[in-house]
Amino acid sequence: MRRPAHVWGGIAAIIVSIVVFIIPFVFIVITAVKDKRESSLRSFAWPTEWHFWDNLVEVITTRDYMLVLAFVNSSILTIASVALLVVFGAMVGFVLQRRPSAWTNAANFLVLAGLIIPPAVVPTIWVLQGLNLFKTLHGLILIEVAYGLSFSVLLFRAFVATIPRELDEAAIIDGAGPLRVFFTIILPLLRPVVVTVVVVQAVAIFNDFTNPLYYLPGAKNVTVQLTLYNFQSVFDTSYNLLFTNILLITIPPLIVYIFFSRQIVAGMSAGAVKG
Repeated sequence: MRRPAHVWGGIAAIIVSIVVFIIPFVFIVITAVKDKRESSLRSFAWPTEWHFWDNLVEVITTRDYMLVLAFVNSSILTIASVALLVVFGAMVGFVLQRRPSAWTNAANFLVLAGLIIPPAVVPTIWVLQGLNLFKTLHGLILIEVAYGLSFSVLLFRAFVATIPRELDEAAIIDGAGPLRVFFTIILPLLRPVVVTVVVVQAVAIFNDFTNPLYYLPGAKNVTVQLTLYNFQSVFDTSYNLLFTNILLITIPPLIVYIFFSRQIVAGMSAGAVKG
């Protein structure tokens, strides 16, 4: 009996997922529990002795608990950026969908351009320096919002299209202004796509490496991804400490994604299916 094509496709997808995601994670865990000598071999061999606790303590205490400071900075960066992305993305998506005007086409072009055109690092640094925002956490928050806004607007706009206009009209007839219509009527109905934007953008911002490297230099401004430099250099790399650090900064986004994976799929597909 021949198996249907979709069954073989599912099996292939599972195998690819194991190779791409599971095997690297297992390698991270195995290397994180080794000592420096065994970890330098970079093999899947089981460790002769477990040194995970020693590695964990050393990673946390390195450079006056820099990892703790990095988690604080990354948490502030992620929470503030995601909050602004949700508010601005929902408002722009609502206006573009519900209030078309002569500026709508230009706004749509800018939204798509934000997804296509790569960021210009040097001019952006000049702008931040002119605004006294370079090397500041709130400056990087604005950068993350600017880079992630286009994607958020597209998701919100697609979902707003599924909400009946009669709700807006009924609220306006009752005397509600534009802000009240948005915050009391529309925004509560956007919960599925809000969860999607929160999870997707939070994971992306928390794991961001290049933007903090370019726009937030300095030991006091370190984020979790930049702490990887603590254990590698040109002449020597402590792979056991490096992979322990990687494991620690991988766990929070992984937990968030596992618990909210269904909401992510539902929020991203709802607008496409109903729109």
